[in-house]
Amino acid sequence: MNHKRIPFLFLIFLTFVIVLTACGGETVKETDSTTTETGEDSGGGIDAATGSERAGSEPPSAPSGGVKVAATRASADTAVAEVIVEGESAEPAFSGDAEMRAASGEPALQPNSALNAGEVDDNAQWDDYLLYLRDYSGASVIRVDVGERHQIFVRDSQGNPILSARLAVQVNGQTIATLRTHSDGRAYFFPRAYDVPADEYQVTVTVNGRDQTLTIPADTLQREWEITHPGGDQIPAATQLDILFLIDATGSMADEINQLKENIQAISAKIDALPSQPDVRFGMVAYRDQGDAFVTNVFDFTPQVNEFAADLNNVFADGGGDYPEDLNEALFQAIHTPEWRVDNTVSLIFLVADAPPHLDYGQQNHYAVEMLNAAARGIKIYPIASSGLDGQGEYIFRQLAQVTGGRFIFLTYGAGGPGTSGTETDLNVEDYTVSALDQLVVKIVEEEMAYLAP
Repeated sequence: MNHKRIPFLFLIFLTFVIVLTACGGETVKETDSTTTETGEDSGGGIDAATGSERAGSEPPSAPSGGVKVAATRASADTAVAEVIVEGESAEPAFSGDAEMRAASGEPALQPNSALNAGEVDDNAQWDDYLLYLRDYSGASVIRVDVGERHQIFVRDSQGNPILSARLAVQVNGQTIATLRTHSDGRAYFFPRAYDVPADEYQVTVTVNGRDQTLTIPADTLQREWEITHPGGDQIPAATQLDILFLIDATGSMADEINQLKENIQAISAKIDALPSQPDVRFGMVAYRDQGDAFVTNVFDFTPQVNEFAADLNNVFADGGGDYPEDLNEALFQAIHTPEWRVDNTVSLIFLVADAPPHLDYGQQNHYAVEMLNAAARGIKIYPIASSGLDGQGEYIFRQLAQVTGGRFIFLTYGAGGPGTSGTETDLNVEDYTVSALDQLVVKIVEEEMAYLAP
């Protein structure tokens, strides 16, 4: 990935990154069933009536290689069925008194990005997503069967959502999955992703040291469940926010990294200006590929934006070469190495990248495992697809977002391609919304924190 993209795209990224801190986008389409790297599959076909999804058992082919090139953008009428454009003449995300900021020594806040970004929420557009999964026929991916989806909502006695409630799912006394609720009090459970035969699933929900139980029959058609948990009544409204940037630091990402360096102070200021005034910490994992100067560099969370900026200043774009990168190892490090607070904390990963992971390294802790580990810790993943991401990368990025409850964000362009503002994309998305990138990210962060307002 040494190829250089059009500088303006990176200018975009700057804006987009500014927004990043404000938080992430919506989902996208995924594919069916569970195919491991050895080609094993959970079998069957898709049954749209019951929301089931099964895939064929074809072994994965070798990932496509080659040098990364700029994507050719499809026209708007062929790329999307409906596009909703928001905020075309929007004010800057924070339009406060610039003179007062200058007088107080606060960093100048950048205006809205000239670049647009689209977002889709595959969990909200569920039927479309299942069709996308069923019809995918691109390069090798690790298929995870999400066709049976249970949404479990945990609330206190006043009906308020409970953040980071722990759910332990057992079959015959054995724990097969653990989950954490997000800021809206919801956790997603995908029984087929764990491939464990069961007559029923026993779910124990723990909040503040107290347990409530729920039984989900294996043959039920019910897909939504609510638990009123008294343990949540003694928990104060959460303002803790952990944001980790997972950044592709290969050569093609130079402009994005440089823009982030120049704007991290403004990003922090925008987060501090949110009505919820979150207790925010920043962390980072920069990654490249095997054979480069490093595979991953991990920077633990810090509440001091100056410390984070200093760490970021030591990250440079270099290396790459072939198209995929070692995103598998990077995701493993991002989830397990930094000290996530987890309890009573909104936890977000912003993946900024333009290439899929290598699937030919034989790793056991690949992305399909790690996205379930992220869900176990309540970490939402918001992939932001940069220019040139191919169909395989789209599929994988959407998997990461959908399983963890995040949304899929992607840059959109005008007829002139990268560097121009518009609504076009060559990704397999329909009925998506488009707005200024920074505005979109800020809106997402505000939504995450708004659920926790007292």
